Amino acid sequence: MSRQVYLAGKLVPAEQATVSVFDHGLLYGDGVFEGLRSYGGKVFRLAEHVDRLYESALAICLKIPLSRDEMAAAINETVAANEIKDGYIRAVVTRGSGTLGLDPNRCSNPQIIIIADAIKLYPQEYYDNGLELITSSVIRNHPAALSPRIKSLNYLNNILAKIEGMKAGCIETLMLNHKGEVAECTGDNIFLVRHGKILTPSLDAGILEGVTRNAVIELAAAAGIEVRECAITQHDVYIANECFLTGTAAEIVPVVKVDDRVIGDGRPGAVTRQLTEQFHELVRA
Repeated sequence: MSRQVYLAGKLVPAEQATVSVFDHGLLYGDGVFEGLRSYGGKVFRLAEHVDRLYESALAICLKIPLSRDEMAAAINETVAANEIKDGYIRAVVTRGSGTLGLDPNRCSNPQIIIIADAIKLYPQEYYDNGLELITSSVIRNHPAALSPRIKSLNYLNNILAKIEGMKAGCIETLMLNHKGEVAECTGDNIFLVRHGKILTPSLDAGILEGVTRNAVIELAAAAGIEVRECAITQHDVYIANECFLTGTAAEIVPVVKVDDRVIGDGRPGAVTRQLTEQFHELVRA
């Protein structure tokens, strides 16, 4: 079956889904996006993702030519048309086609693109045995320059860190903020477990408020595990009993080594395994 892409208000075959070379999303990374997951044909926390998409657009003065309900319906329509049960959805809104030059007022017709497909971000071995990180020399964008809570189409900051990690043989990379504190990874939020408590960087560390991050915090609280959102240093990471990452595509993936320091006993820990099981129950419910 040919993949169907939602574009300009209708579903079209993927090979016919094209945008103008003058679209400012292409020329300048001027646009926003959301990544979503579906389980059993139902999109996980659709309303939260749609709200975040519209908040990102509002922050960059981009008016989306659909209501939130219409956007949610378009996402569901795309998932159904592609017969996606367990898969990944990318919703993109660009500034639209315009002239060469940065002026957004010269753009017209913001483009809405919705893609639904299968995805497996990490090989199963990483979920079973954990992955290794290095700390990147590339810091997260300063929040006063570009808010990390805007999911913009400009991911070059993250890509440079990703390249550095891959050159070192690591599939994911830890990034620090402008204060030298732990922020997040190139595509995932980070959690530590220390003395039975869960630690994760607070939003003012310059991180994305991840939907899966929030779900894990809720699951931990429901299980009676204390969660502290606070400033975290590399030292905190090195001495943690457990470490794991969360993200829409990644779900929950354990980390067993950072900068050649073994985390805990070098295996996915009990709290990580417990939360993973609870998360799988949540998304299958």
